Amino acid sequence: MKAALLVSLLLGVTPVLAADLPEPKVTPLMTEPLPDFPGKEGLMILVEYPPGGGDPIHKHDAHAFVYVLEGSIVMGVEGGKPVTLKPGETFYEGPTDIHTIGRNASQTEPAKFVVFLLKNENTPALIPVK
Repeated sequence: MKAALLVSLLLGVTPVLAADLPEPKVTPLMTEPLPDFPGKEGLMILVEYPPGGGDPIHKHDAHAFVYVLEGSIVMGVEGGKPVTLKPGETFYEGPTDIHTIGRNASQTEPAKFVVFLLKNENTPALIPVK
């Protein structure tokens, strides 16, 4: 957490704590074992950020592909610059990335996006980072 806080301060980004944001609604859409990749599965989820909502600092231990459907979201990983994404835009997180910023860019409008995760079977999709 100290490293993430230092990085956030150096980038001029306010770090976000879980208690600071309204929680997103996460809806599993599909989980599929991948026989060509033993021990791996694809997981597709729909994430809906309420106005002003977002995620705590976390990682996925997976390849994560984000596609924005509605609204605008801000995404960032440790060591990278935050980006603001609009409908039709994408974002990628690797298995070792720490997701330091994931929030709705709007305080008044909701945002919605789909995430496809290529991950190990029977492992959590989101791992909190302290």
